[in-house]
Amino acid sequence: MARPYRVRRVARHDAAAVRTIHIDGGKMRIYALKIFFLVCAGAIGVRLFGLMVAQHGFFTALASDSHEIYAELTPERGGVYLENAEEKLIPLAINRDKFVVFADTRGYEDPKQPLEVATSLAEFFGYDDERKFKVLEQLQKQNDAYEQIEKNVDEDTKKRLEERKLPGIHFSRFRERFYPEGALAAPVVGFVGKTENGTSVGRYGVEGYWNSLIGGTGGVLEGIRSASGAWIPLAGRSFERATDGADVILTLDRTLQYEICERLKNAVSTYQAQSGSMVIMDPLTGAIIVMCSVPDFDPNEYNKVTDISTFNNLSIFEPYEPGSVFKPITMAAALDMNVIKPDDYFYDSGSVEAGCKKPIQNADNRSYKDQNMSGILERSINTGVVFIANKLGKENFRQYVEKFGFGTKTGIELDTENPGTIASLYQNKGDKVDCYTATASFGQGITATPLQLVTAFSAIANGGKMMKPYIVKRIEYANGKVETIRPTEIRQVISKHTADTVAAMMVRVVDYSEGKRGQVPGYYIAGKTGTAQIAGPGGYTAETNHSFIGFGPVGNPKFVTLIRLEKPQRTYANITAAPLFAEITSYLLSHYHIPPER
Repeated sequence: MARPYRVRRVARHDAAAVRTIHIDGGKMRIYALKIFFLVCAGAIGVRLFGLMVAQHGFFTALASDSHEIYAELTPERGGVYLENAEEKLIPLAINRDKFVVFADTRGYEDPKQPLEVATSLAEFFGYDDERKFKVLEQLQKQNDAYEQIEKNVDEDTKKRLEERKLPGIHFSRFRERFYPEGALAAPVVGFVGKTENGTSVGRYGVEGYWNSLIGGTGGVLEGIRSASGAWIPLAGRSFERATDGADVILTLDRTLQYEICERLKNAVSTYQAQSGSMVIMDPLTGAIIVMCSVPDFDPNEYNKVTDISTFNNLSIFEPYEPGSVFKPITMAAALDMNVIKPDDYFYDSGSVEAGCKKPIQNADNRSYKDQNMSGILERSINTGVVFIANKLGKENFRQYVEKFGFGTKTGIELDTENPGTIASLYQNKGDKVDCYTATASFGQGITATPLQLVTAFSAIANGGKMMKPYIVKRIEYANGKVETIRPTEIRQVISKHTADTVAAMMVRVVDYSEGKRGQVPGYYIAGKTGTAQIAGPGGYTAETNHSFIGFGPVGNPKFVTLIRLEKPQRTYANITAAPLFAEITSYLLSHYHIPPER
């Protein structure tokens, strides 16, 4: 009986052991699960930190790109116009539609279609075999939504191509700056180019100076869209309307601009000059009637210009030593200061010491003996003008040069104006006339632009009143507002008596002396020639600038004209610039229907 008892005890002991083992195993699994969930939670926490904190900006931008609406609204660029006698606007710079021709090859199911389309395009655009093959390769690309074929097609061409109804051929519209008059007034107008990021911007002339006004102001549209792409009204919207650019109407006379600039081009060619420039101003208002610069360019093809200096408007950009055309300025200053009178006596020995390395001499080393003040201008006597400068004194001379506007910009509404320089007049202290002042008295050693010279002589033509030159007549804003530019008087430079006296002296220059080739029969025309040596690295060279400045009719002047020819292959301005002045003046008198007065 004892044996079974032992067996039962052993069995109870083994069951307890098994229960203990089962309990310990369960605890281990629970611990393992806890650890597992803790690890998972940690991993999730780390990931959430990365998404919500470390990469917050990235995912915000990604969501914004998916749900935000943002569009920049481009304004329409304003135009540049002339106005004819009937007050009809003539466009110089406007916008027009152009088109990109592209192919969508996804619709080509028949393998013959690309060849048929390429053949039709080649016939339409006049492709050679090489170009036709390249187009065929483009059309044979499968599932391509956009293959650009042509990128600069006008509307008429686009309509004619549409009539062929070529499968897969589509058009994309864009706006382009267009200059209907081509090279007419191109250095005045400028052009619209591209920045490095592809933005359109005005360059040179009116397009450059007035870029902000003509270009307008861009607008912005912002909002939130749903998953379907629709705008969500309750999420708000920001809208800033684009403001189109203003139209600018110039003072230039279209007929005169064309006819007169063509005459300048012919003169540059005839006399083999390097360049030419001309400005014609209304002396009573300051309005620019004509402004020419040769060589010029076609702003529709500005990218074909190889020498960027061609873009410069020489009438305002390139100052030069004016030479003898400056002598009436010195004469006017001395007469206005009452240090000389028209009939004062002067003896010309042919040379004069003025502190320079060499004595100052007259052209061709001539000596004119006994002369009065009028004779100094008539015969363009260098030594006589130095005599006048000595009467004035250095300080008075400099002050009058400044009063006439030299050494500062005129403020005309065009890009790249140059102020010229009169820095030599500030050399050396004291009031004694030195070499710099002596040479400046006859237009050497200082520089001026054609526009500065025209503005200064307009004061002589206008009874001593200097008017601010302007080339914009009117601005018409997109909202209907119109701003008309009014003539502005800068200052009274000299007295009316002085102005009339100098004008009479300049009439004698044209009637009786070296300006004779500038005469127009039947009219009193004032004028002065200038032949100025061009400075080089080692001093003055044999090359010259030829100028003629004049105005008329003297009793009631309608225009002041400055002609400049750079390095013409002739000796003196009286055989180049003077005849051109006479031709242009005759045309102006006829254009304005001014009857003869003598």
